[in-house]
Amino acid sequence: MNRHFLFCLLLTMLTASTSIAQNQRLTPELLWKIGRVGLDCVSPGGRYAVYGVQRYDVPKNKSSRVLYIVEVQTGATRALTSPDETATDAEFRPDGKKIGFLRDGKLCEVDPEGSAILQVSDLEINGFHFSPDGKNVLFAQDVKWDNSAAENNPDLPNTSGRVIDGLFYRHWKSWHDYQYSNIFYAGYDNGKLTTKPVNIMNERFDSPLTPMGGMEQITWSRDGRFIVYTCRKLNGTAEAQSTNSDLYAYELASGKTLNFTADLPGYDLDPVFSPDGRYLAWTSMARPGNEADRTRLMVLDTYTQQRQELTEGWDFEANHPQWSADGKSLYFISSENFTYQYYQIGLADKKVRRITDGQHDYQSLKIAGNELVGTRVSMADPAEVFAVDPATGLARQISFATNDPWSDIAKGKVERRSVRTADGKNMNVWFILPPGFDANKKYPALLYCQGGPQSALSQFFSYRWNMQLMAANGYIVVAPCRRGMPGSGSAWNDAISGDWGGGAMQDLLAATDYAAKEPYVDAARMGAVGASFGGYSTYWLAGNHRKRFKAFISHCGIFNLESFYGETEEIWFVNNDFEGAYWKSPKPKTYTQFSPHLYVQNWDAPILVIHNELDFRIPVTQGMQAFTAAQLRGIPSRFLYFPDEGHWVQKAQNSILWQRTFFDWLETYVK
Repeated sequence: MNRHFLFCLLLTMLTASTSIAQNQRLTPELLWKIGRVGLDCVSPGGRYAVYGVQRYDVPKNKSSRVLYIVEVQTGATRALTSPDETATDAEFRPDGKKIGFLRDGKLCEVDPEGSAILQVSDLEINGFHFSPDGKNVLFAQDVKWDNSAAENNPDLPNTSGRVIDGLFYRHWKSWHDYQYSNIFYAGYDNGKLTTKPVNIMNERFDSPLTPMGGMEQITWSRDGRFIVYTCRKLNGTAEAQSTNSDLYAYELASGKTLNFTADLPGYDLDPVFSPDGRYLAWTSMARPGNEADRTRLMVLDTYTQQRQELTEGWDFEANHPQWSADGKSLYFISSENFTYQYYQIGLADKKVRRITDGQHDYQSLKIAGNELVGTRVSMADPAEVFAVDPATGLARQISFATNDPWSDIAKGKVERRSVRTADGKNMNVWFILPPGFDANKKYPALLYCQGGPQSALSQFFSYRWNMQLMAANGYIVVAPCRRGMPGSGSAWNDAISGDWGGGAMQDLLAATDYAAKEPYVDAARMGAVGASFGGYSTYWLAGNHRKRFKAFISHCGIFNLESFYGETEEIWFVNNDFEGAYWKSPKPKTYTQFSPHLYVQNWDAPILVIHNELDFRIPVTQGMQAFTAAQLRGIPSRFLYFPDEGHWVQKAQNSILWQRTFFDWLETYVK
């Protein structure tokens, strides 16, 4: 055997192994090896960006988050923190010489070269911002304002009882802990706090808003005189019924607080000052109680006190506003045609210009000198950091944290389709095809029902409802942008309220029937899956599908709308979407026509119910009711229950069990 032949044989083997490596089938275990990238900040002047990569250790059921600094122009990257720790909320000091961040809730600093880390304070905080002159730092910290029943009854120190006098005693996945997030500021000098922290609120209210709000809801004025923050100054039952958050301005010198948005009845969020400090921009929703109303860009001239809606006439949402360097325009993110892109709007002419395009979503936005920087994601690729030329929209990738293992995974093609609805409208539908798709074969299909109901079905990348993972298991995924979603104007977005079981369900069926006609779809092997409102959708479809589906999966879905009204915590949501309470006269049709429990007698296909104990948005009893109904009706059914998860499944091992159970059910009853 000659040397040349051996060399050729080795080359052939290496090529084959490389080909195999580049075509690995995605599994839940591989999915949880992917680093999760999030942009934290950019440096003054825009030379650097700092991003974090969260990675999971599945055997230990834990994660860590490492901060990296990347030079925006060259892409040169280095780690700033240890892989064994979790570092979050990075922010450059105004002089650019240090980067502050949180480690175990404590404020720390590191220089851009990644030298030894200095802990600035022993205080446990939720987030922070340096003042523009670098002489102060503000931070959010939990303050205990209320007593537990045990504290009010010292002779009963071990009682677990709660005495409750109003709603909002629990929210999302937590019972109220008698604490409120208040804002403080303290003097700061070169890595040290120099004065005793001052609480600028001293109130039983939260800023940022819990549980979703972050430090984007708090900012300094450019001259450092004011701290502007978001707060909903309501408690208990009143808070549970209202979305009315306002922007408050606290003056450090006088200690006085002004309400900038007292006459605006909806959400007011994310304040940001122009570079010269004259203008304050923020996002605002016009209608009280409607958490999914169109977000508008508002601008206040702090010199004249004149306020205007900058996006008046723009029929789409406007999120994450950032001022241009010259202060003459604002950049923002919006969903137009069901992808999230960068836009620019002029302060003087109010003209909206779309900057980016493509089958992907931009999730965050920062200004880095002459460029925009943010994370970008699609159904085919996890998030990475990109730099974008705002003049041309051209983008270049500057982080590559997900290459291992993502670059070796076989991807399924994502296609955009237009489907005619029952009432003659055009509906965007995403088709995700299995890797190595062959149009001459027949494939089983899954109807993916999006939640919300007003959340976008755009080019997201989920670590639970992962389109590529479903496609890798041999399914064609059909994902309709049914009415109720942002991306096709406010009328399409609003159409879901008060009509849960109407047009939106017909949209799902229209997409199903469209897919069933494709020659490569096996219409006899179709399933329907979804979470939250998507879980409601699968329950509703189970009683109204007329033999279209072989099986259903509902995660944290709403089964009985009447009992749900009395179980959920955000009462503003059900008041808006259900058009009032079930005792209202006349009784809204939501309860008399649209509740899935009314159609259980029609159930005829196997159903997997998944629900979590700590889900207070849609309490676990909704899933229990559905499972009980299926069992008593003799429907093949299974209940997957997590006692330690909320509305989402976030723990690594729980998520892998979720995915294994999910695909086992489909393998049994759909394939």
